Amino acid sequence: MENIKKGTHILNAGTEEKHLRFLNKGVIREYYATSDKETNINFYTKPQFITDLYSFNADSKTKKQQETLSDTQLLSINKSAFRELLKEYDCGKSFIDLSFQQLLKQKELFEYNRITKTAEELYNELFIYRPNWLDKIPQYHIASYLNITPETLSRIRKRSS
Repeated sequence: MENIKKGTHILNAGTEEKHLRFLNKGVIREYYATSDKETNINFYTKPQFITDLYSFNADSKTKKQQETLSDTQLLSINKSAFRELLKEYDCGKSFIDLSFQQLLKQKELFEYNRITKTAEELYNELFIYRPNWLDKIPQYHIASYLNITPETLSRIRKRSS
């Protein structure tokens, strides 16, 4: 188990994902960054895998970044050790297949929602599907996730109260 301090980058764009990482405790934001903007695409707040599975599996460089928003505990296994386990046990292939199916499902829903729903509808869905985000994640990060300004988020929050 690895303890990581708040504010630490644990995945950087342009690098290859070399570990299968599991969040045991803490909060992590996942985002894309350009020279002038960061856009949050996910937050991890409960025990789950946080690896960029595409980069990990395809031996390619990631476009994502991940940063701890709190002190965090991670469990990890390096890629070569994990691949040895896959050779030895059939359940590893099932794990990868199920993980990719879940990843694709999440990506499809994320893209669909971004195109078809208003920021207010997306914010209201956070109350239903991700209420812990609203307690654990700073509002300016939530605004970035919704692709709106913090001021717009403030107005939405007032109307939703």
